Amino acid sequence: MDWNFQSAEELATALHAGEVTSVELTDEAIARIEREDRVINAICVPDFDRARSAARRADHARACGEDRPLLGIPVTVKESYNMAGLPTTWGMPQHANYVPSEDAVQVSRLEAAGAVVLGKTNVPLGLQDIQSFNEIYGTTNNPWDHERTSGGSSGGSAAALACGFGALSIGSDLAGSLRTPAHFCGIYAHKPTLGLAATRGMVAPSAPALPVDLDLAVVGPMARTARDLTLLLDVMAGPDPLTHGVAYDQSLPPARHERLGDFRVLVLDEHPLIPTGSAVRAGVNRVADALIASGARVERHSPLLPDLTESGTLYTQLLFSGSVARFPVDGYEQLRTRATGLSADDHSLDAARLRGIVFSHRDWIEANNRREFHRHGWRQLLAEFDAVVCPITPTPAFPHDHDPNLLERRIDIDGVEYPYFDQLVWAGLPTMPGLPATAIPAGRSPEGLPVGVQLIGPMFEDRTPLRLAELLEQKIGGFLAP
Repeated sequence: MDWNFQSAEELATALHAGEVTSVELTDEAIARIEREDRVINAICVPDFDRARSAARRADHARACGEDRPLLGIPVTVKESYNMAGLPTTWGMPQHANYVPSEDAVQVSRLEAAGAVVLGKTNVPLGLQDIQSFNEIYGTTNNPWDHERTSGGSSGGSAAALACGFGALSIGSDLAGSLRTPAHFCGIYAHKPTLGLAATRGMVAPSAPALPVDLDLAVVGPMARTARDLTLLLDVMAGPDPLTHGVAYDQSLPPARHERLGDFRVLVLDEHPLIPTGSAVRAGVNRVADALIASGARVERHSPLLPDLTESGTLYTQLLFSGSVARFPVDGYEQLRTRATGLSADDHSLDAARLRGIVFSHRDWIEANNRREFHRHGWRQLLAEFDAVVCPITPTPAFPHDHDPNLLERRIDIDGVEYPYFDQLVWAGLPTMPGLPATAIPAGRSPEGLPVGVQLIGPMFEDRTPLRLAELLEQKIGGFLAP
């Protein structure tokens, strides 16, 4: 049997039944990577010797009666996580030789759960792109079309899963970095509620791995099935043992419903700041039709929905305020001069990006206060609905674009070009208020490319969109190998 495309849940069952060993699974996964990854370039830092040793330990532990959640299951890790003895570069050439001495907290949790780490997956420069390429490791190609991107910044992990390189992977998400690669590669991913999973050790080189509470950014699971997302989230969830973990344990509430017909869902396919491409709109409607056919309550509009224009603008300002906080002072002064020259009537996302880049602390506090009003609005909306279904980006995977000036790039939406970063407004919809969002496959474009949608759930009720994802997988299907 070819085990490479089996789910983690199926592998755990087979391991428990003695149908296969971890050593066999690991050797088969390594052989596939060595054979297939030459054209995909998903695994940028192989760790095969340590993986084989971990597999032998897992088999021994199982023979001694141990049974941990991921015992013996091959997985991958995004390059941006610290792993002792392996480089953590974030794709930045000046850090090509940086090797941390200790594991990120999530790597430690994977290993404590018994996972076998095959290696690290590729990322964009500084994790700041919707593609995954850098001067150190090169370009990761989309498994469905090698001329297109696998997404970013967890694009290596998504491509690895689509190709059968391990059953699970862990990534991170600030601007759709879990969800966009899942959408582009036809897999599943979950952006947890902000603060649900500890992030220590998912840090740019060579910064110290401190237990910092990040703004907007999260770490989360990626998989080929919805149930595997829940399996991995249960391993990842929980506070940092150095801070909040001293005082409390994590306990997520159960999903609100177990039947698809009991869900109350708001479906969105239009955004005032950017059009939705026809292929993505069809994916959203496919999910909506499945919900309606199952008896779910589906609405297309609600007066409770927070203003999408303000949401997109606010997200853009907060995102760029944090992303360029360490710009050189001279560059910052030039940008501040440009921002001062903006017309007060300029409400474009380009203007929001520039204003956000030069935010003062007072500006940030005001933006954060507006965010709290949006969070309250989402609490009210998600008391009336259980989830919101909407796009992740306006298009399927687009062709590689390595123009170094990201602000000059354009995204083609049904033949019309728009600023490259404008496509982030859909990913930012749940990110700005810190809500959980599950990315699921929702069909294929006319060109045969995967199309995904996201299921936004209530804060700290991550099991609700995850359960909805499981039920939709049963209804409309899920991952298909490229």
